[in-house]
Amino acid sequence: MSARDAWPAIGAETLDWESRYAEASALDRFDPRPQTYDAAVPPLIAERALQLSPRTAALARAAENELIRFDASLNDEMTGFAPLLLRSEAAASSQIEHLSASARAILTAEIGDTSKRNATEIVGNTRAMQSALALADELTPASVQKMHEVLMDGTKHTPGQWRTEPVWIGTSARSPVGAAFVAPRYERVSALMEDVMAFARRDDLPVLAQVAVAHAQFETIHPFTDGNGRTGRALVQSMLRGKDITRSVTVPVSAGLLTDVSAYHDALTAYRAGEVQPIVEQMAIASDDAIRNARTLIAQLRDTTTGWRETVRPRTGSQLEKVLDYAARQPVFTAASASADLGIGTTNIYPHLRRLTELGVLKQKAEYKMGQVWRADEVLVALDEFAERAGRRRG
Repeated sequence: MSARDAWPAIGAETLDWESRYAEASALDRFDPRPQTYDAAVPPLIAERALQLSPRTAALARAAENELIRFDASLNDEMTGFAPLLLRSEAAASSQIEHLSASARAILTAEIGDTSKRNATEIVGNTRAMQSALALADELTPASVQKMHEVLMDGTKHTPGQWRTEPVWIGTSARSPVGAAFVAPRYERVSALMEDVMAFARRDDLPVLAQVAVAHAQFETIHPFTDGNGRTGRALVQSMLRGKDITRSVTVPVSAGLLTDVSAYHDALTAYRAGEVQPIVEQMAIASDDAIRNARTLIAQLRDTTTGWRETVRPRTGSQLEKVLDYAARQPVFTAASASADLGIGTTNIYPHLRRLTELGVLKQKAEYKMGQVWRADEVLVALDEFAERAGRRRG
């Protein structure tokens, strides 16, 4: 690769640090020297050529083809598996940020239990992923802001708004002085986001490589005060859907990244130094890992639902069959939530819930402030095992 074609490293600019507190502390008065820090100055990439080594290009192309094949392989099973894969992606993306919860806690939060903070935040990430897919045809700064708005709804972190203060990666929360990485000064964010989203909309690049680079550039910009990692991985899903790689399901790529988080973070660091190959390769490897893990999950779910049908023997098109299918894709629910989602009157749904509970398909429990809740424990176990596999480093 020639120097002309090499991907540029980020630059830097030296800025003065001003404390958020108006009055200097005693320590500041003791050492009144002005403090400075170096903030990143990312290159503009909207029209830049993307040159990959033959090995990296082949790896990315193979992973892209596997994503397309996996998506196509599910066919008429999309209705049942798509919501579960979406939740699995949201949970894995959250786990990269050290937010974890059981499938039962997450799904209970989804129907209104806000007592567990991690589970509630993961539900916000699920909704952000849903927003990302709904906005897949746009790929604009506004669509990214909408994803963040949904993700951070109800928090103090200015949902959907570009940051107006420095953000950094380092051990000190007091100041960016001496930090390992300081994102661009906030005045640059708007123009940089216009640029990276123009890059994301291009149709002349290998898609998986384009997705990886757009993600790395987004994480370098760090446009929000919080939630950048989760929003950036939602952007990955939006691009995969918008470019027809995953037309029907959300492949849990974050679960693949979770398999080796250190390598993922190292690849982002390398990108900032002008090395584009590592993040493309990590995205390809993560996609392959995610597909393998998702296939295991789907095989478990197929076995479970086949066993249910053999036990229950519902009549085709009956309300009982609808409730049974619903339990597979929404394995924690109340009678009211099932009634609303399925359009079956509450009075009519109770006999079906009793029947499925008697046959061992569902379990019923009174939850604090929630009333009676029904669970499909076999599905919850499969989801927790998926998360456990994702968090296990490859040997």
